[in-house]
Amino acid sequence: MSTVAPSGCQSCRTRAKSVIALLDVGHFFGEGCLAGQSQRMATATAMAPCTILTVEKPEMVRQLHAAPAFADRFLTHMLTRNIRIEEDLVDQLFNSTEKRLARTLLLLARYGEPEVSHRALPKLSQEVLAEMVGTTRSRVNFFMNKFRKLGFIDYNGALKVNNSLLSVVLRD
Repeated sequence: MSTVAPSGCQSCRTRAKSVIALLDVGHFFGEGCLAGQSQRMATATAMAPCTILTVEKPEMVRQLHAAPAFADRFLTHMLTRNIRIEEDLVDQLFNSTEKRLARTLLLLARYGEPEVSHRALPKLSQEVLAEMVGTTRSRVNFFMNKFRKLGFIDYNGALKVNNSLLSVVLRD
């Protein structure tokens, strides 16, 4: 069991080479061992310098029983992740590549959070975006160019997502 500590960002990839999550400060990964998962289903790859805290299973179980505030935080993390996985599955099953990419960009930009500074995305290649969306890099390139021409995103050294991109997700 591990948790991402005060600096850095992780991406978790499945064996089939797709990005299933981008983790941030304070996020947990590897928690499947708590439920008896004997083999890892994904690997974590650092995308920036970070600090990882490894917590062995017996210590994690002890902390979950002994520290109610920590147990609440961990439970909230797990439920939030479960909700996100369900939303991602519905997105993958029912939405077009264009909508999935728009949703992914909005999630990465932390749309809905009050801090405007979150609108700039972490540095990601179009290949990584394609793995996250479940498509090819060329399709990501096509839609990124379309989004840029429509003013939904800006490229100026960093990728900036404008709130207007939400119209792509909401459109029928």
